[in-house]
Amino acid sequence: MSARQPRFNQHVLIDTTPLPDDMPKVQEVGASSAPLMSASFFIGARCQPYNDDFMKCKTEANGRGEIDCMKEGRKVTRCAASVLTDINKHCLEEFRRHWECLENNNQQMWQCRRMEWPLNKCVFDNLKLEKVIPGTPQNEEQVHLRKRQIYANPWMAGFSKGS
Repeated sequence: MSARQPRFNQHVLIDTTPLPDDMPKVQEVGASSAPLMSASFFIGARCQPYNDDFMKCKTEANGRGEIDCMKEGRKVTRCAASVLTDINKHCLEEFRRHWECLENNNQQMWQCRRMEWPLNKCVFDNLKLEKVIPGTPQNEEQVHLRKRQIYANPWMAGFSKGS
């Protein structure tokens, strides 16, 4: 049994045990689900090598990935934070419009394509990161590039009924 005693408050478990000194320090991303979802494909584009290393480590850790792969996880967190910082620096208005749309539409991407297109263009122009959906067949158009979103509300997605 551990000698440390957890302290509880009404909402959060606070573990006061510091991380070991050999663990790299990293600031948490500090974003909610809508901004993370809005930036997720760009995070995936820039951070793929770190994500791959982390997932490989977790696969090889046999259930101890949370502890054994903390260094790899910290690299993923730092990379994701750098993407969010760069998007906020270069494309703040487009980014805010898109994630607020996601927030107000239950995270349904197809409802926010009108706000997504300027964000994708801005991120590509400034950061050279392109949104590519993994697993899309090679000869098929990416769903976010389609002019007509089947399930989107016409007034939200910027489409007329005749399109």
